Amino acid sequence: MSPVSPSRVRFRAGGGTGPKTGRRSLLVTSAVLLSLAATGPAALAAPSPTASPTATPPARMSTVGGARLGMPGTQVDLAPGVPVLPKDLTALSWMVSDAESGEVLAAHNAHWRLPPASTLKMLFADTVLPRFPKGTRHKVVPSDLTGVGAGSSVVGIKEGHAYSVHDLWLGVFLRSGNDAVHVLSAMNGGVAQTVRDMRDHAGELRAQDTHVVSPDGYDEPGQVSSAYDLTLFARSGLQKKDFRDYCATVSATFGDAEIRNTNRLLSGDTDVPVYQGIAGVKNGNTTHAGATFTGVAERGGKVLLVTVMNPQKHEHNEVYKESAKLFDWGFQAAGKVKPVGELVPPRSVAPNSAAPSPGASPQPASGAGGTGSRPVASSAAGTGSGVGTALAVAGGLLVLLGGGVFLINRRWPLPDLMRRRSRP
Repeated sequence: MSPVSPSRVRFRAGGGTGPKTGRRSLLVTSAVLLSLAATGPAALAAPSPTASPTATPPARMSTVGGARLGMPGTQVDLAPGVPVLPKDLTALSWMVSDAESGEVLAAHNAHWRLPPASTLKMLFADTVLPRFPKGTRHKVVPSDLTGVGAGSSVVGIKEGHAYSVHDLWLGVFLRSGNDAVHVLSAMNGGVAQTVRDMRDHAGELRAQDTHVVSPDGYDEPGQVSSAYDLTLFARSGLQKKDFRDYCATVSATFGDAEIRNTNRLLSGDTDVPVYQGIAGVKNGNTTHAGATFTGVAERGGKVLLVTVMNPQKHEHNEVYKESAKLFDWGFQAAGKVKPVGELVPPRSVAPNSAAPSPGASPQPASGAGGTGSRPVASSAAGTGSGVGTALAVAGGLLVLLGGGVFLINRRWPLPDLMRRRSRP
């Protein structure tokens, strides 16, 4: 089959095809121009436009997190007792990390700037989610949905209907709804403002490979991220209870219908069983990005993050199959393999502060994981009707203020129902 010309047909973030509309182009152009005006030289220094990734990674990449992470190819220290990596991995880029310590256990082209698809919604959520209490209701007007073209991945938002912020986030996390992203962006001051906010937050997280053009992850020239940065977004988002609740939700009621999470390691599929201990995070799929995925799972007291970008083996659910293999390897290798890098803390966390004393109680740091410019919603998050129950507040993923260490609590309680699921 001959390849589809990206100028004729595009996948929207999250999947689906359709002709690109003129109003989408006008909206994105407007957002880019406003963002350039606001950010000046910093925006001009963004990564060059990427229409589609080449088969070869750059010879030089970012070294954030360690020099080896900037090297092309697979980086791992295989010592006696360390299992070998799966031999049939085809992704252009991937990374396995310890979510608690921040150690990178293994990586492949970790800093390769590639189209991210809907995994970029993790940055969108980490940026915008704290700004609106989940009980807030918003009546959708036509301008809220401007730029959501035919073929977009949508949850089915209707003009003239009122939706709670809680329901909108369910639409973002479960159905990767670009319509929900656009409504929340409108509430946040518009797409251009949201793009600026996401860029600022990416800078705070030291995600230097990422350049945001659209908040929904849609393929746009210059919109790129990396396996390393997507892992940073996931780790930052998981500091927030609401984020954990939403990304762990398997199914929920939206309007008159039930929606189900499109993360197949969480919800399962005919050829992909539910992964034991999985608790999120986000998947994506577009023409130029291919399939992308970042997941978090716990087993045997270890919490791992796995990011996979654009498997070259084009089989059904391949991104989940390769992710599961990397999770399996990570859980076997954890504690045995020497790390090849680290996940850096946000800029606002002092890197040279003394470690907290043993037994010190973790407390959330002001502004950690966000801009700190707007209040954090205080109400507890619900999880709809699905089996993805809310993660408990106590022992959650917190920033340790005493000493400024960005850590994940080792006693993080994943949902009991997920713990009891065994992988066939």
